[in-house]
Amino acid sequence: MDNFVVSARKYRPATFDTVVGQAHITNTLKNAIKTGHLAQAFLFCGPRGVGKTTCARILAKTINCTNRSSTIEACDNCESCRSFNEGASLNISELDAASNNSVDDIRNLVDQVRYAPQLGTHKVYIIDEVHMLSQSAFNAFLKTLEEPPKHAIFILATTEKHKIIPTILSRCQIFDFNRIQIEDIASHLAFIAKNENITAETDALHIIAQKADGALRDACSIFDQIVSFAGNSITYKAVIENLNILDYDYYFKVTDAVLGENISSALLVFNEILNNGFDGHNFVAGMGDHFRNLLVSKDLETLQLLEVGNNIKDKYKEQSVKCSLSFLIKGLTILNKTDIHYKSSKNQRLQVELALMQLCSINAPGISSTDTEKKNDLIKAGTNSKSNATINNGKGLSGDVVSEKSNILPLENKTAPELNPKSAITAPVPAKSGNLPAAIKKPLIKTSTPSINQHLNIEKKAEQTKEEDTITPGQFDSASPQKSFTQQALESAWDKYANDLKTKGRANLSTALLGKRPVLVNETSIEFTISNKAV
Repeated sequence: MDNFVVSARKYRPATFDTVVGQAHITNTLKNAIKTGHLAQAFLFCGPRGVGKTTCARILAKTINCTNRSSTIEACDNCESCRSFNEGASLNISELDAASNNSVDDIRNLVDQVRYAPQLGTHKVYIIDEVHMLSQSAFNAFLKTLEEPPKHAIFILATTEKHKIIPTILSRCQIFDFNRIQIEDIASHLAFIAKNENITAETDALHIIAQKADGALRDACSIFDQIVSFAGNSITYKAVIENLNILDYDYYFKVTDAVLGENISSALLVFNEILNNGFDGHNFVAGMGDHFRNLLVSKDLETLQLLEVGNNIKDKYKEQSVKCSLSFLIKGLTILNKTDIHYKSSKNQRLQVELALMQLCSINAPGISSTDTEKKNDLIKAGTNSKSNATINNGKGLSGDVVSEKSNILPLENKTAPELNPKSAITAPVPAKSGNLPAAIKKPLIKTSTPSINQHLNIEKKAEQTKEEDTITPGQFDSASPQKSFTQQALESAWDKYANDLKTKGRANLSTALLGKRPVLVNETSIEFTISNKAV
């Protein structure tokens, strides 16, 4: 059996030019070597599998190369390069801080730093996963890191920069590595496939690159896994089958059903997805990404944000023409809310199905969210103004006075719900009048908690109007003048108002009003004394 070498090791970059997706770092290091402005301590930080240790080894190799090229690359022919390639270089020392994190390990490293290199100009010490060092090890390393010998260069690599103490960070030149772009990973995988005589579809390589999440090493591992599964022909179908990824076609089918307002078809496609073993939450997240891709596909300027294969990109362009901008934004809002509430829902399948029904009903007439909000506002307005009676334009009136039991009159043969007789205010209506008085058209009380003066004025006007309607011709000479407002009438109205507040749930205010009695000063003034603890 032949010795198999994984792609991540076999095709590991050996020069600065072959490093994938980190041009801003490799160019800086090459210029530093060219001008001789090399720091004595470097810190490479970033996600896993993006080339930190690889760049550290390339930098160590290039520094000691005696015949560098014009592009500042190692020659691979000098004695230093050959010893490095064979793994026998004495000028480069690697330490895994994950397993050698004690203070004794760092002291041994410091003792080695004192010896000058036998071949080349520099001795390079690469410490991987440096954040795993103990506090004592960091402290033992500080002095040497601050004032190392001229021939010593330290390269520290870590995935968790925040765990390194500030005194170490201040002594290093820091380089932040980025996640590798999907296009760069797909291009590198295509290069590997070509060298290995493997035929691979572009869409399949893009799926692998997306699954790797910016880590080239992970992408190479997935690539080897797919090759073991599918052989020398990597197809899009083989990749999604092996990696258990939901096919893009499902999202296009659901979107077509939503655009056609076909709820049944959308639910059937979702049922098929569940039967294939996929999770509903992944489907919701995928639909959100699908709507986002449709949104960026509508504009040529944002089309570059679409990181998929060329064939799938054409499908997005075709379907985005059918979708309006408002439809996509409303759809994204619905899917985002479903994603947030999915885990807390007891019936998660119904949660997703309800989202699909809402998506199908976005463009349906009469179901817009704006209309629903308006209806809710009208309902709230009707419930808040309990003391206001709705009266029509006079049609259907048969008596002189409106009955207390029927405060809402019929409007075009449609009856409104009856208000509470206690809070409704009645007023006499002339039988032969074509138009109702303006005082009756508008609500007598504008607020849900009227003031005392409003209550008194309303009762006074109601009594005066009632007396005027009951006066018959011939009685004007004997009609007695209206009685003045008395202290007893004030206390009666006061108690009634306070009791009404208590029934409305404002017991504290009711108790305060009943605790002391009001005093009638004159016809227009009332005194009411309250206790104030601040005085």
